[in-house]
Amino acid sequence: MNAEQLKGQWTQFKGELKQQWGKFTDADLLQIEGNYDKFIGKVQELYGEKKDELLKWADRWHEKPAPAVAVEKTP
Repeated sequence: MNAEQLKGQWTQFKGELKQQWGKFTDADLLQIEGNYDKFIGKVQELYGEKKDELLKWADRWHEKPAPAVAVEKTP
């Protein structure tokens, strides 16, 4: 996942990030607010030795297909 991808999908990403990687607080997420460099810094700070694992998870998250959205047809 790169900086543009993180910024574009931040709203969706942060919920799953907090759920999967519980050390992230609401304050952390507000501080990061879609900024890739801040995200990487916070990952390093909170998960030092597991940084690579978390970044691989983020890449897999980004690559998964978006959930299908039901479209209501108008007669």
